[in-house]
Amino acid sequence: MRQGTDQGTRSGRRRARAALAVLTAAVLGLTGCDAVGGDSPAPSDAASKRPRSAPVWDTSPQSVAAVGDSITRGFDACAVLSDCPEVSWATGSSTDVDSLAVRLLGKADAAERSWNYAVTGARMADLTGQVTRAAARRPELVAVMVGANDACRATTSAMTSVADFRIQFEEAMGTLRRELPKAQVYVASIPDLKRLWSQGRTNPLGRQVWKLGICPSMLGDADSLDSAATLRRNTVRERVEDYNEVLREVCAKDRRCRTDGGAVHEFRFGTGQLSRWDWFHPSVDGQARLAEIAYAAVTAKRPDAS
Repeated sequence: MRQGTDQGTRSGRRRARAALAVLTAAVLGLTGCDAVGGDSPAPSDAASKRPRSAPVWDTSPQSVAAVGDSITRGFDACAVLSDCPEVSWATGSSTDVDSLAVRLLGKADAAERSWNYAVTGARMADLTGQVTRAAARRPELVAVMVGANDACRATTSAMTSVADFRIQFEEAMGTLRRELPKAQVYVASIPDLKRLWSQGRTNPLGRQVWKLGICPSMLGDADSLDSAATLRRNTVRERVEDYNEVLREVCAKDRRCRTDGGAVHEFRFGTGQLSRWDWFHPSVDGQARLAEIAYAAVTAKRPDAS
């Protein structure tokens, strides 16, 4: 009697184990793809402990090169019709500005590891040459502000076409990537030139300086409010908006490129942020506001892909 009972018990245990094995196989069959990624083996303990790769965007670059036009050179911020790179929003040393480079690196290191290759009067067509020169320094961040002079021409018909502007910016970015595959790029939007006109036209001295040839497509006949002048200024404004869209689109294709999200274009420059010599270019205070915008964009923590 006991022997039969033992045999029955062992038989029951075998059936229970078999049923459990079938159930386990079924569960693994249903959940295996999600649990371990298809046919891939489950990660080992060593693999699970490996550190994740660093994010593409580093909010603390260790060197900065600036490229662009008169705004980045601090033109008319310190003296009439003169560059003043020490107050540049990008690389200036002035404590009144607290430039992007100083904010990122500290004043001492910024003096050693930041460079300004911007040129007053430069247009987008000049950016590739500037980028090439900047690349020789091997900067970890390249700060770009260019495009205002493409709209500031003698006439609206002489403005750089949107198509050419795109081609030239793509060429500059392509050159940068070939020379500096891992460098980060910050691209500032172009200011709203019509707003600068609307602010500066209230100053008699500014209007006289404008007659020397500063942005004639926007600033010419500064007091005229007739339909032709209004159309001309609106045409320039729309072209700047189109340029900014190009900057955004081209930058968006590069994992190591960021724009300011249109912040410079949207910034409401007042007379306090405009040069007291030409009432068009940023003053020292205006340069400081540009530095703030740039620093906020460069150091923003975003969920960039690794």
